[in-house]
Amino acid sequence: MTTVGYARVSTGQQNYETQVERLKAAGSTKLFTEKRSGLDGERPELARCLEYLREGDTLLVTKLDRLARSTSDLYRIVSGLTDKGVAFKVLDDEAVDTSTRTGKLVMGILALIAEFETEIRRERQMEGIARAKAEGRVGGRPKLITLEIEQTMHALRADGMSIRKIATEVGFSKASVQKVLGSGM
Repeated sequence: MTTVGYARVSTGQQNYETQVERLKAAGSTKLFTEKRSGLDGERPELARCLEYLREGDTLLVTKLDRLARSTSDLYRIVSGLTDKGVAFKVLDDEAVDTSTRTGKLVMGILALIAEFETEIRRERQMEGIARAKAEGRVGGRPKLITLEIEQTMHALRADGMSIRKIATEVGFSKASVQKVLGSGM
């Protein structure tokens, strides 16, 4: 009987160390971690984790949304665990323990709430993006090659300077200069 922990964060900029510490403190002796969006159907560490679990084991996560991306996904995963004789527990809610009837009921309710919260968050994010676009702001990092630098590149090229020398002159790579000048050389 092993307690297996699964920790996940959505992006490379996030860190799952806090989840790992909490899972270890709660008794996890085997851990699976990954940096993938919950909306990503490809979660190889989750697949490895689910394959690793054996009858009598317990899968432990810090929050429901760390495991599943939707209610149907959660039910699919938990049904598979139940079929294997594996219990499922969530640290942030002691009532979620699928080894009990009440725990199963609470898990279902919490899964619906988590999905609702995800939809609200996504809706707010889309509203924020639309507002930013309406205000003329665009995502991504700012352009490094300004209009002035582009004009300098074109002027130097018109004077017969090579791509390589232009790159050295303006301080950008040869590929960047080629892209600006539309040259495949």
